[in-house]
Amino acid sequence: MTEPETRSEDEGLNQPEPVEEQIQDDEIIGIVFRRSLIAIAVLVVIGLLIWLLTLTGGGRKEVIIQKEVVAPQVLVADLAVLPDVPFNDVTLDSGIEFIHESGAEGEKMLPETMGSGVAFLDYDNDGDQDLFMVNSTSWPNSENAGTASPSALYENDGSGIFRDVTKTVGLEDDFYGTGVAIGDVDGDGRRDIFIAAVGPNRLYLNREGGFVDVTASAGVAGGDRMWGSSPAFADYDQDGDLDLLVPNYVEWSREKDLALNFTLNGTDRAYGPPKQYAGSQPYLYRNNGDGTFEEVSEASGLHVVNSATGVPVGKSLAVVPVDVDRDGWIDFIVANDTTRNFLYRNLGDGTFEEVGSRFGVAYDDRGQATGAMGIDAAHYRNDELMGIGIGNFANEMTSFYVGDGKLFSDEAILEGIGSPTRPLLSFGLFFFDYDLDGRLDLFQTNGHLEEEISQIQSSQKYRQPGQLFWNAGPDQPSCFEIVPPESAGDLVTPIVGRGAAYADIDSDGDLDLVVTQAGDRPLLLRNEQKLGHHWIRIKLHDPGSANSNAIGAWIELKADGITQRRQVMPTRSYLSQVELPVTFGLGKIDAVDSITVIWPDGERQSVSVNGLGLDKAHTIVRTSS
Repeated sequence: MTEPETRSEDEGLNQPEPVEEQIQDDEIIGIVFRRSLIAIAVLVVIGLLIWLLTLTGGGRKEVIIQKEVVAPQVLVADLAVLPDVPFNDVTLDSGIEFIHESGAEGEKMLPETMGSGVAFLDYDNDGDQDLFMVNSTSWPNSENAGTASPSALYENDGSGIFRDVTKTVGLEDDFYGTGVAIGDVDGDGRRDIFIAAVGPNRLYLNREGGFVDVTASAGVAGGDRMWGSSPAFADYDQDGDLDLLVPNYVEWSREKDLALNFTLNGTDRAYGPPKQYAGSQPYLYRNNGDGTFEEVSEASGLHVVNSATGVPVGKSLAVVPVDVDRDGWIDFIVANDTTRNFLYRNLGDGTFEEVGSRFGVAYDDRGQATGAMGIDAAHYRNDELMGIGIGNFANEMTSFYVGDGKLFSDEAILEGIGSPTRPLLSFGLFFFDYDLDGRLDLFQTNGHLEEEISQIQSSQKYRQPGQLFWNAGPDQPSCFEIVPPESAGDLVTPIVGRGAAYADIDSDGDLDLVVTQAGDRPLLLRNEQKLGHHWIRIKLHDPGSANSNAIGAWIELKADGITQRRQVMPTRSYLSQVELPVTFGLGKIDAVDSITVIWPDGERQSVSVNGLGLDKAHTIVRTSS
């Protein structure tokens, strides 16, 4: 959102010329300009004739100029190069019977369109990845009000078969949930759950007998009329425990929504655009280390307002915590819907400065704000450059910012992502190595807001396929190549895609996917790759820190002269959380040269790779320096 300029001019100065005089002047200038062009053209033709005569005269040979015609680059996928890795829908076969309740009953309330998140977590510390599905609920005025639709926790038996344990662990509360964050906030070694909501948020501590709601005592409920989106745990102040960032979307209420009376066809009510609502400010909760949090967003410099109106600029839907400038401090990149994106640069003293415009991630390649949804960041080329992907609204290509940590540019078209993503409306987005070749690929899930959109725009569909982009390597003209439907399997099933996450659900080393839908079943997709590629999975443990899982740490793995960099960061995508263990694909490489861990406080630890087996999961424990 650009802020209006204010200009002042003295009375009587810089007055415009009369309209007729302007027209006459323009006509005179136009005549002179056209005559000049004709004269120049005549001179050019005469010069060319003289030059040709000199070439053909005097017995000289005729000179034939041959121009090489280069065919345009083929934009279709090369099936001979792309790895054959289908994804199969195993949702019901795996025991997942969850159905999202959006509350939609015809009134067209904006939150109904946004869906909800999903998280992979090992809640019971048995070594496999369990699954948590965030749910919403019916509106208070609905005939179905009072019908419970709690979120759901599914326990994994280690082979990818899940059992619903929601009632057993005490997570049956009913409220309008949106996004989720996973982290050990009290340092007891168990993963806790924070759920953002339309209305008060919730924090559940993971105890031996189940989950306990400590929202009130922890002080993290937020406002009754706020709309939380994608929360994130990170140790932004490096004091050893996890703090909590809760981005908020727009200033919404049922009364405002009904009063605006949106329509697409002039008759029927429709979901309204976020531009009609004021923005909001995030919450930043600093962990006090005693079970309580202090809200410090304004004092820390996270409040951004329009200088002319004083209205909050942010309409935040997703965030990725990442050390963008490699100074050792966690920064926050925030995807904002229809207004500029933020990059909160951590100054290392408990405060941030918003530098999105200066660093080049605020707007797309045309200098426009986009309908930004999901987000992720990674060293996708296995070099010092970082890529930041942001899924956008329909008819806006996915933004793909590439930079050195201080300056970024949107290179979506150059990297092969721009054109294929333009027609679709994207939500969840993340990097992951689906074929275990050592290069990070890109996935995004898609789906429109309006069920009737095809009646208004024939090119749009309500249910849309997901998109998988294979990383062909930095030596190719475009780094990414879209995987065609015949190779992707059920991943391209048209759905109303929203949240998305990945994890190895069946302990076979490759990464499986889950995608949520608005008002429908999720899609659990098993990765069926059989390429024979090697891999290694690494989990970190810091026994001396409350942040025992080392969220925010970096792992650098070097093999065959290539260094892969991965961050331990479950917060990415849209409203969702991926697994904590980090998977490195190695392709045909059969040995690791070195592994280095950069812990959240910046300390580096070299890990011995002697006897480190491939195609296995390992835990690296922090040792004192």
